Amino acid sequence: MKTLKEIGEALRSSHIYAKVRNQRLWYLILALGALLFPLFTNNYWISVAVFFFIYALLGLSLNIIVGYAGLFQLGHAAFWAVGAYTTAILNTRCGVPILLTLPISALVSALFAIIISKPILHLRGDYLCLVTIGFGEIVRLFLFNDPLGITGGINGIRNIDRPSILGFAFRRPIHYYYLTLTFVALTVFIMRRLENSRLGRAWVYVREDELAAEAMGIDTTYVKLLAFTIGASLAGVAGTLYACRYTVIAPETFSFWNSVIMFCIVVLGGTGSIPGVFVGTVGMVVLPELLRDALEKILQWRMLVFGAAMVLMMIFRPEGLWPSPVRHHELHAVESRSSELKR
Repeated sequence: MKTLKEIGEALRSSHIYAKVRNQRLWYLILALGALLFPLFTNNYWISVAVFFFIYALLGLSLNIIVGYAGLFQLGHAAFWAVGAYTTAILNTRCGVPILLTLPISALVSALFAIIISKPILHLRGDYLCLVTIGFGEIVRLFLFNDPLGITGGINGIRNIDRPSILGFAFRRPIHYYYLTLTFVALTVFIMRRLENSRLGRAWVYVREDELAAEAMGIDTTYVKLLAFTIGASLAGVAGTLYACRYTVIAPETFSFWNSVIMFCIVVLGGTGSIPGVFVGTVGMVVLPELLRDALEKILQWRMLVFGAAMVLMMIFRPEGLWPSPVRHHELHAVESRSSELKR
């Protein structure tokens, strides 16, 4: 016979699995809608969708660091910049085809993540956040000042080639739409596999209680380093896609403000939630574009608006707009236990 506690745990777990099945249904619906979207719109909104996919890819990459491993990272635009400039330099100076630069950009961004993050992984919370902000600004100033004469300084790098596969050149917005959509779909597949892997569970343990995870034998430094490395490599891929889509890059594109946007995407959508990243990207990237004409004056105060939205989310819905089932259960389980203790 099962005890009441065992029955309750089984019911809660079945509730979680039901939500997971619902998420899979939503994935199927969204994938079908994404495939058919270009057939019912114009080139302008297809270009907006490409921009959306690039930021969604950046949000997914940051979600590994912030959502899975629980590490504060406010310099993620630096890894994006490393990937974009690696592609631009290899293509314009060495003549390397764009698609061949893609794995190189991912590798270089991952190496930068290892070099930068390994000495600082002992830091936690606000201290780690401040260091990552500093790292992001160092990279931006390096690109701006161009001490090695390879980044183009304030003018950036222009005339980046467009990608091609077996003689088929990507020229029209719809071509880039399906190219970026493919990489977003691959990233979602990879992240789903990571969620259910041993490494994914280790990230959750570190996020919830690093001391307890270390006491249970998890190499927390190695696990956090992997989170930074994988997240940075995906950001490098997004940098390549951005560089080949717009054929020009400049340091101001990779400012601290863009790191804030990526962080807001993850937090507003729901930390650790893949669908939440897409919801956050809609709110941070697509919604301002939809309301550009109607809210032109308000958009001048967008930093204040986004800051207020973050505060309200932390107060009324800390799990995000579309939280992961596990994260949602964890937060509400803590709330229910605290209410029982008060009684």
